[in-house]
Amino acid sequence: MEYSTLETWQEIGETGIVHDKGSLYGRFHHISDPRGAKGKQYSLVTLLVVIFLAKLTGKDKPDEIADWAKNHAGELAELLELKRQQMPSHSTIRRVFHTILEEGEFDRMAQAYNQQEQTGSGKVLSMDGKALRGTRIADQERSDQVLSVYDVQDQLVVAQAAVDTKENEIVAAPRVLEQVAIAGKVITGDALHTQRAISEMIVKRGGHYLWPVKTNQPRLHEDIQRLFAPDNPKPGFGKITTDFQTAIKVNYGHGRLEKRTIHTSAMLNEYLDWPGVGQVYRLERKFDWVRQGKVFKSTCEIEYGITSLPKVTISPAQVLLFRRRHWGVETGLHYRRDVTFREDSTRMTIGAAGRILATVHNLIIGLIKRAGYNNAAKARRHYDGHIAEAFGLLLTEKRPS
Repeated sequence: MEYSTLETWQEIGETGIVHDKGSLYGRFHHISDPRGAKGKQYSLVTLLVVIFLAKLTGKDKPDEIADWAKNHAGELAELLELKRQQMPSHSTIRRVFHTILEEGEFDRMAQAYNQQEQTGSGKVLSMDGKALRGTRIADQERSDQVLSVYDVQDQLVVAQAAVDTKENEIVAAPRVLEQVAIAGKVITGDALHTQRAISEMIVKRGGHYLWPVKTNQPRLHEDIQRLFAPDNPKPGFGKITTDFQTAIKVNYGHGRLEKRTIHTSAMLNEYLDWPGVGQVYRLERKFDWVRQGKVFKSTCEIEYGITSLPKVTISPAQVLLFRRRHWGVETGLHYRRDVTFREDSTRMTIGAAGRILATVHNLIIGLIKRAGYNNAAKARRHYDGHIAEAFGLLLTEKRPS
C-alpha cells in the first residue's frame, strides 16, 4: 500500500502491514527489546503477535503456543508477511515472559491501550486483588499478587499493580487508583478496602466509593448495625422516626431464587467520622434452592456498608445495582483468567513472568469484548478457525463513531 492511501489514523509496521496507530500491533512496535541483533531470529513484534493469536484461538501454555504456531506456520508467515515459515519454540515463548518483556513498560502499554478502549459508559470501577497461583514455588510464603481496577461495563482492566510481598492491598490501592481517572466513577471493593485514607483520596479526586463494612472496622460496623436493628419500642413509646428507604430485587435461575433487600439511610452522616459519607445501608440476601417446586435449602446473608453517594440523588435501587456490579470482577475477569485461560495452572515462576501473563490475559479479555463476545470460550472457538479475523483485532483500535 502506498503512503498516500493511508488514513490519518494508520501507519505501516515493520514488515509493511498497515494498522491503526493506537492498535495493539502498533503499540508492540514501541516496546523495548533488550536483545542484540546478533542471533535474534524473531522480532519482538512477531513473538507478541504469535502469543496473542494463540491465546485468542484457545492455546494457553508456552508449549501449546509453540505447537500451534508450528502447525499454522504457513498461514502465520503469510499474515505477518514473514520471509520464512519457521516459528518460535516453546523456550523462546517462555523467554518473552521471563527476560525479554520489562514488566513496568508492558503494564504501561496495556494500561494506555485499555484506557483508550473505554467507552465511557461504565459507572462502576471494581477494585479487587488476585493471587497468581502459577507463580508460587516451594519455599515461598505466598504466590505473586496483583491488584486490579476493572471497568465492569467495558470488561477492561484499566490499571493493575503488583502487591509486594511486604505489603497488602491497602498499601497498593492508592498506587493503582492514581493511574485511573475516577472523577464521576463509583469505586467498589471488598471490606479490606474500607479505609479512611482510600475513601478520602477517592472523594478528593471527584469519585465516589461504595464499601461493605465488616468487623475490620469495628466501630463503624457496630454503628451501622445498631442503626438498622429492629425497633422494639417500650410500652407507652412510639417507634422512632427514620429516613429508611428500601429496594427489593428478585432473580431466579438454575434452580435458585435470590431475593436482595436493601435499606439505606443518611441518619448517621453527621455522626460518623468518615470522609464524604453520603449514606449507609443494610443488604439482606436470601437464597432458596428449589427442586420440583419445593424449597429444599435456604440461606441468608447480611451485609452492612457505606458510600459517598448522596441519598438525595442516589436511590436504594441504584446502590443495590452498583454493589451487585462489583462482582462482575469475579465473573468477568478472575473466572476467565483462571478457568478459560488456565492462568493458575500455567507455571510462571521466574521474575515477573506470571504478572506479565496476567496482563496479556487482561488485554485478550478486552479484545474479545470489543469483538462483541460476552463468552470468552465461545470467542476462542470461533477464532480457532478464523486466525486472520483474530489478527484483525490486533491491527485495529476503537475509534469514535
